[in-house]
Amino acid sequence: QVQLVESGGGSVQAGGSLRLSCESSLPTFSAYAMGWFRQAPGKEREFVAAIRRRGVGSSYAGSVEGRFTISRDNAKNTVFLEMNSLKPEDTAVYYCAARTIYSNFELGHVDYWGKGTLVTVSS
Repeated sequence: QVQLVESGGGSVQAGGSLRLSCESSLPTFSAYAMGWFRQAPGKEREFVAAIRRRGVGSSYAGSVEGRFTISRDNAKNTVFLEMNSLKPEDTAVYYCAARTIYSNFELGHVDYWGKGTLVTVSS
């Protein structure tokens, strides 16, 4: 059974930083585009960032571009989300996702989801 396990969430003050990790049990991790979504309380899940299979090329939601950086280590089956200059509106459960096709990743039709990790940003 494929698992995506997120870690690195926690509580931080506005302006601070966190680094999320997602370790995957996918047998062919490098065959999947990877990404992150988030869901704030009372809101729908939204796209945050995605990265191509080999890590060359990525995309971001406008609300996080310039502050967040997605990366991956295919040798370790892990994808990362570096979050800087955090704002209270970044508070959400962050989900890791895997999809065989990079295009339209932001639509959320992915093959696998993680269970999420909570990020809380206080003002």
